[in-house]
Amino acid sequence: MNKIRLYSGAMLMALLLDLANIVGGFLLAAGLLVRVPRVGPTLGRLSERAGPARWIVGVLALVAAGFWIIVHAFSGPHLFHFEVVGLGVGIALLWDRLVGRSTTPREPITPSYGATVTDTTTGLHLLLAVFGLIAIAVGVQGLFTPN
Repeated sequence: MNKIRLYSGAMLMALLLDLANIVGGFLLAAGLLVRVPRVGPTLGRLSERAGPARWIVGVLALVAAGFWIIVHAFSGPHLFHFEVVGLGVGIALLWDRLVGRSTTPREPITPSYGATVTDTTTGLHLLLAVFGLIAIAVGVQGLFTPN
């Protein structure tokens, strides 16, 4: 009976890590995803609505990734890429709160559909957007990978 509770708790933490990777990856890659034809305006509006919850997803990613890093560091077999990406997503989403200064560009661009989106075509913002796409792929892979 005790093993069942422990197993279900681990499954819940794995699910939370995967969901944090997917949602956090979407929030990081939103500036790049809004440029996709036909679905870009919808993704832009969705990311603007989810923007205030960035810190919640960041904390969830850090807690879930930290849990699995501790578990796999002590009981093996090794660290997995799910945890490393989750840690990166958490740090990237909480960077403004950790450092105390914003990394978003000062002048947002306004696409033809009217949503305000930051320019992610250069530098650090492009790197974070590509990392967000990787985090989405890793999160989806984690949903279908057995523990």
